[in-house]
Amino acid sequence: MLFDDPVFMSRMLTLLTLSFHIFYATIGVGLPLMIMIFQWVGIRKNDPHYLLMARRWARGFVVTVAVGVVTGTAIGLQLSLLWPSFMELAGHIIALPLFMEVFAFFFEAIFLGIYLYTWDRFDNPKKHLLLLIPVAIGGAMSAYFITVVNSFMNSPGGFELVNGELVNVNPIAAMFTVSMPTKVAHVLATGYMTVAFVLAAIAAFRLLQGANKNYHKKSLNLLMKIGFIFAIASAIIGDFSGKYLAEYQPEKLAAAEWHFETSDNAPLVLWGVLDENNEPRYAIEIPLALSILAHGSPSAEVIGLEEFPEEHQPPLVIHYFFDTMVTIGMFMLGLSFIYWIAQWRGWSFVQQRWYRWLIVLGGPLSFLAIQAGWWLAEVGRQPWILRGIMTIDEAATTSDHVGIMFILFTLLYLILGIGTVVVLRKMFKNNPPEIESNEMSGSDSK
Repeated sequence: MLFDDPVFMSRMLTLLTLSFHIFYATIGVGLPLMIMIFQWVGIRKNDPHYLLMARRWARGFVVTVAVGVVTGTAIGLQLSLLWPSFMELAGHIIALPLFMEVFAFFFEAIFLGIYLYTWDRFDNPKKHLLLLIPVAIGGAMSAYFITVVNSFMNSPGGFELVNGELVNVNPIAAMFTVSMPTKVAHVLATGYMTVAFVLAAIAAFRLLQGANKNYHKKSLNLLMKIGFIFAIASAIIGDFSGKYLAEYQPEKLAAAEWHFETSDNAPLVLWGVLDENNEPRYAIEIPLALSILAHGSPSAEVIGLEEFPEEHQPPLVIHYFFDTMVTIGMFMLGLSFIYWIAQWRGWSFVQQRWYRWLIVLGGPLSFLAIQAGWWLAEVGRQPWILRGIMTIDEAATTSDHVGIMFILFTLLYLILGIGTVVVLRKMFKNNPPEIESNEMSGSDSK
C-alpha cells in the first residue's frame, strides 16, 4: 500500500506542508509592502482611509505571522526527519541560508511589533512609516534565503563532489547558484502580485456586499494598479525563467511543454491530453512560442524529452502545473490592465457587478497560481532531490511511521487554517472600518 511506502508518504507530507505554508509565506512577503504603500499614500494625501487600511492590515498580518512560525518550523523539522540522507550530505551547506531565514523572520517580526505598538506615538507620521522598511526588507529576505535553498537543490554549486561526498564547500557560493536570480525574482514578484490581487478581491467582495463604498473603492483602485505592475514584472521574469530552464534544466522544460522530440520552430502547447502515442490532443498550440520562450528566436532548436533517460525524466503532470500558472497569470494581467485603462478613460463597466465578481475570483486564482508554480518547481526536479547527485528514493527516510505523521500534520493544518479564518473574520467583523474611522477621528481631535 502507498500509505506504508515511506518514500511516497515523505513526498506527500512535504507537499502538504509546503502547500499549506506557501499561503502564509506569500502573505509574509507581500503584505508588508502593501501596508507601506498605503500608509505612504495616506500620509501624502492626508487621507485617513488609506491610513486605516494600513492599520487594519497590519493587525491581521500579526495573525498570519504567528501561524507562519508554526508551519515554517514544521518545514525545518521535516527536512531532518523525512530526508535524513539529504541532510547528511548537504545539511552543512544549506544550514547557513536556513539560519539566515530564521534571522530575517525575527527581524521582520520585531519591527512589526514596534510598528504596531507605536502607531499613535509619533508626532511626525513619516517617522512611524520608516519602521515598515525593515518589516518589508525582512519579509523579502526571508523569501530570498528559503528560495536560495530551493535554488541549490535545482542547480547545486559551491562544492566539489569526491567519492560521493561534498568537499571544499563554500556556503556563500552555494547561495549564489545559476538558478538563484530568476527564482528569487520570480518568488518576490509573484508574492507581491498575489497579495495585491487577494486584497483587491476582498475589497471587491465588500463592495458587492454594499459596504463603505468610498473606503473599499479607494483600496480596489490602488491595489489593481499595484497588481498590474507586478503582473508585468512576473511575466518578464517568467520569460527569463524559461530561458534558464532551456539552458540548465532542459528536461524540466520539455516535460512541462510535452515537447518530446528535439526540433526547431517549436510551438507552445497549452492544456490538452496525451494519447497512447504521447501525442497531445485537444491542446492549444501557439506556433513558434516555445522556441521564443526557450531561446528568444522563433527558429531556435528546443531539446526534446527523448534526449534524456526515462528514469531521469520529470513526471508529465507538471505540464498542467505550468499551464495553470501561465493561464491564471495572463488572466490577472489582462483583468488588471483593463481595469487600469477603464479608470483612466472613465469607462464604467468595471464598476458593474459581473466585473467585480471576476476580481473576487482573481483572489483564490492568484493563490492557486502560486501553488502551481511551486508544484512545478518541486515535482519538476524529480527524480532528484539534489539535481544530478541524489534522488528522492536515496534521500528519504525508511521509517514506517510517516503515514501516521501525515495524518497528524493534516489535523494540525486543518486546525491552524480554520483558526486563522475564524480569528481574522472575528477581528474585522467586530471592528468594521466605519467604527475604526470614527475612533481614529476622535483620537486625532483630542
